[in-house]
Amino acid sequence: MTGRTAAAARNGALPAHLGIIMDGNGRWAMARGLPRISGHEEGARSVKEVVRSCREIGVGALTLYSFSSENWRRPVEEVAALMMLLARYLGEERAEILENDIRLVASGEVERLPDFVRGPLDELIAVSAGNGGMVLNLALSYGSRRELVRAARRVSERVLRGELSPEEVDEEAFAAELYTAGLPDPDLVLRTGGEMRLSNFLLWQAAYAEIFVTEVMWPEFRRPHLMEALREFERRQRRFGRTPEQVVAAGGSE
Repeated sequence: MTGRTAAAARNGALPAHLGIIMDGNGRWAMARGLPRISGHEEGARSVKEVVRSCREIGVGALTLYSFSSENWRRPVEEVAALMMLLARYLGEERAEILENDIRLVASGEVERLPDFVRGPLDELIAVSAGNGGMVLNLALSYGSRRELVRAARRVSERVLRGELSPEEVDEEAFAAELYTAGLPDPDLVLRTGGEMRLSNFLLWQAAYAEIFVTEVMWPEFRRPHLMEALREFERRQRRFGRTPEQVVAAGGSE
């Protein structure tokens, strides 16, 4: 950890929760005349470096948009290759996750994943549950709109069972039914590949997140690019509805 980054961690200038939309794998491969899966394979190397870097510099939680609920619509061959790649990642990174005190969790309809992925995923989630370092949250078969509908249904069921009154349904009660319950809301959402959209990612949780978009495709995204995004985050003034003057008076950055 550099002196600057260590100071940022102490001062709370690092995001407690970083969400990443890992975009550009297919475009990166096609621009090089390679099959799309080659972009995903190179992107897996970016995942390894970014996870390791976030753990080293003190990011508390990292959510990676790994496979969306809409991605099931892709060609069968590509989906199958992505599932194989995910299973390989879980096997190869198991030791590093455990040795670095990382707690693995997952967000999404993971029951839709094939057994050869679900098995090692469930096992690594269970065995890492007591780890107290960074939380690595893999968004798998994830779509934020589906998550919100699921949460609304679960809250409604609690009301029908008499566990909650309608007056007790507030933001806290709703957030408790999201996949990310227990995690802080993301402070920063980073998107690679240059597209300017959230793509159905953490729509509730990212209400006050800072947004950083880079033209760098995910297969080329490495630690220096991550540090660039974190330096930009450090420069942002987070107001949460207040005026800039109020933030400065409360001890925030100018």
